Amino acid sequence: MAIFSVYVVNKAGGLIYQYDNYVPRAEVEKTFSFPLDLVLKIHDEKVVVSFGQRDGIRVGHAVLSINGVDVNGKYTAEGKEILEYLKDPANYPVSIRFGRPRLTSNEKLMLASMFHSLFAIGSQLSPEVGSSGIEMLETDVFKLHCFQTLTGIKFIVLADPRQSGIDALLRKIYEIYSDFALKNPFYSLEMPIRCELFDQNLKSALEVAEKAGTFGPGS
Repeated sequence: MAIFSVYVVNKAGGLIYQYDNYVPRAEVEKTFSFPLDLVLKIHDEKVVVSFGQRDGIRVGHAVLSINGVDVNGKYTAEGKEILEYLKDPANYPVSIRFGRPRLTSNEKLMLASMFHSLFAIGSQLSPEVGSSGIEMLETDVFKLHCFQTLTGIKFIVLADPRQSGIDALLRKIYEIYSDFALKNPFYSLEMPIRCELFDQNLKSALEVAEKAGTFGPGS
């Protein structure tokens, strides 16, 4: 059972809270000799594989570390450009870890705003007046569940397709938001949530939901 992440989006489409509960990593580490038999390119300030799938390394995977040290975007930990570093025969043999590119804070903000727009489009496409908008999106590896309050705040949970109890979890998160964010005298509406008690209670709720949930079709 797995609940991957939680997003809270305000009524204007701004991301005000995000928590990664469980992020599965499909990563591959391999030692290469010169010349490198993969074609790499820079995409969105990351170095990714553009050609040469092999040994679990796929097109689109990003360079995550070199010789056991995490990289910083398109640069090594020492500040050298990764593509230039890998052109130098003196740096071989080299161990490179590849994996799915990790979302940056800016990318999460953009995706939250995009979902806000899709939610509105879903409401407008409805043949009936007063549609709730998108409540669930399903893929082969996860389901996106959304609960919108009367004030327009959206609580979004990404979970394993077989994880049950998500509707109850969404309402529990809303309850936690009401108790530990809205009742916090230092919290301003529509602004990012930075409250330790909110964090603690959210993590506890996710743990309970994962342990109580059962796998099975249609859950």
